[in-house]
Amino acid sequence: MTRASPRIGVIGIADGWSTQRLLDAVEAKTGYRRLIEMDEVVLDLEAGRVLHRGDDLSELDGVIVKKIARDYTPDALDRVDILQVLGDRGVRVFSPPASMYPLINRLSGTVKLRLGGIPMPATQVTECASAAAEIVRSFGAAVAKPLYTSKARGMVILRAEDPELDARVAAFQADNQVMYLQKFVDIPGRDLGVVFLGGEYLATYARVSGGSWSTSTSKGGKYERHDPSPEIIELARRAQALFDLDFTCVDVVETAEGPKVFEVSAFGGFRGLLHACEVDAAARYADYALTCLREGKRNSGSEQEVSS
Repeated sequence: MTRASPRIGVIGIADGWSTQRLLDAVEAKTGYRRLIEMDEVVLDLEAGRVLHRGDDLSELDGVIVKKIARDYTPDALDRVDILQVLGDRGVRVFSPPASMYPLINRLSGTVKLRLGGIPMPATQVTECASAAAEIVRSFGAAVAKPLYTSKARGMVILRAEDPELDARVAAFQADNQVMYLQKFVDIPGRDLGVVFLGGEYLATYARVSGGSWSTSTSKGGKYERHDPSPEIIELARRAQALFDLDFTCVDVVETAEGPKVFEVSAFGGFRGLLHACEVDAAARYADYALTCLREGKRNSGSEQEVSS
């Protein structure tokens, strides 16, 4: 690397709170600021280049992916494929595309977690409406979750005793051909965000319900500091290790049967850490990226191939 300070771009969205904090942190530490919105990127496969506003991104030393799309959709997977090309050109991508890929689709992430022996709430998946109704009846209540979503958007509760259950299943399937049904878990009014940086435990915050069944802040939940048990930290560590991410948050819920994992985030958020734990994740992530670049460290996930 010939420059005194590595040049690190931030992939995100212009009006994103976490994106702006990360841009500020990177600029403060390197003197360089570049926001890359993926809808402005051009992949030139003939030349093997990834361009942003006409500039070849392979001239950067690294890019940190804070937000690959405003909303999770199958289109986000195409953006990960583009980042794979960038990584193959020698640019360090935080987190590597192969690590992010299975976490954009909820089913892919769940399959990897379950095959890895990670306890989760009982989950069944089907395209058959009548089978879905029977699954809900067997669970008593289920959370129907879109495969591409975040912050509980599009999730609905389906209850066995509902006389309109069949109609509600049909309404959900109208927008979700593949129905992901997870047994409704009686939680203590909170779930936990257990955060890791470079595979090392960073901190934990709780999302406390604001009265909704969901603890998501989009549903009125609030952040609180939390000191988890060693059992919870170790469970979250095992879960995130399956994906080899640079920065991630593992959503854990405490149940009567012990802690279970809801999901592992491909990107992780900064707000809960700052507001609840007074941890400036943006600054910590920028420091981590600089250390990796200066020491030539590569996440092993960057050597894997992304397959669709």
